[in-house]
Amino acid sequence: MLKRLWLWLGRLLGRLLLILVLLGLAGWALGEAYYAWKFSGPVAREEEIPADEAALSRLIIEDAVRIVEQHRDNTRVLRDAHAKAHGCVKAEVQVLDDLEPALRHGVFSDPGHRWQAWMRLSNGNAYPQFDRARDARGMAIKLLEVPGDKLMKSPEHAGEQDFVMFNHPVFFVRDVAEYRSNFAAQADGKKALAFFPDWDPRSWEIRHLIIALKTLAPAPQTPLATTYNSIAPFKLGPHNIKYRVVPAPQHCPPYQLPEQNTDLPNFLRNALYRQLSLDRVPACFELQVQRQDPRHYMPLEDPSVEWSEKIAPFESVARINVPAQDFDSREQNLFCDNLSFNPWHALPEHRPLGGINRLRKAVYEAVSAYRHQRNATP
Repeated sequence: MLKRLWLWLGRLLGRLLLILVLLGLAGWALGEAYYAWKFSGPVAREEEIPADEAALSRLIIEDAVRIVEQHRDNTRVLRDAHAKAHGCVKAEVQVLDDLEPALRHGVFSDPGHRWQAWMRLSNGNAYPQFDRARDARGMAIKLLEVPGDKLMKSPEHAGEQDFVMFNHPVFFVRDVAEYRSNFAAQADGKKALAFFPDWDPRSWEIRHLIIALKTLAPAPQTPLATTYNSIAPFKLGPHNIKYRVVPAPQHCPPYQLPEQNTDLPNFLRNALYRQLSLDRVPACFELQVQRQDPRHYMPLEDPSVEWSEKIAPFESVARINVPAQDFDSREQNLFCDNLSFNPWHALPEHRPLGGINRLRKAVYEAVSAYRHQRNATP
């Protein structure tokens, strides 16, 4: 009797498990079919600006100022994101000698040209925390002595061309409206509500929550062995592109970083210091671009969508060399803290595109001015 009962329960549980597996597979297939339909081309070649974007941007600036005040370090006001730097290092960006003529625009117009630059490597959080914490990692590059009129007319940035990136190919919001909702929840200390703004499941952003969780990744062994992405699109002459920076150790002397003590709060700075300052070994990267094919789903206004590399592979346009150097001094760290990076410090040939980039123009400029004013620094 008991044996028959156990056999019956076993068959019942087996059937229930099979039904759950089949339902899961059906749900997965429906989801794939839905997103294949939703994320299908063609897409616009030009920007599409919502009517309420400027008003939302002003509200986001207010939230950003609240965040920098919440996270101020004693008397210093920090950045509203990427507050903790591993270091600012000197770099050289060389345009490829054999660069394809169609990609010769802006700072890439002269094959073989070498640009001197500053490179800032950072954690993504608005408050400095231990490097082992899950976080985004950032790279910002500032080319120096770049001639020509820039999109932003501030004289102190007249000779600069900036590239701003972090180590994930997509962003966790699609537009300025969603960014406002998400950012306001974070500013209010209600991170759980950032992707669940109300009880209506139609407002939930499960896909974007997954992107955010993937973005908050474990720390790499070194910031010099990580790929960094522009996330949002830009112009490159007549092309709409995204760009990224990838490690290129084949262009540098062989180097094996000694194992790092990841319990140290600043072990990523230590890794940078060990390679560049102690072992005196340079680091190498390549700067690459990916051209939009508007026949496929490569939108300009939704940075939460990754452009397919199968359809549009990345193409190298320049090499980046980070030479051996001493960078970890009090003076240079203060200089690093006072540097301002903005993708709108740019030639018109590199104009930022899309809502998140338009938001960056307003927020970066306002928060940078506020931060420098409060810190009494130029």
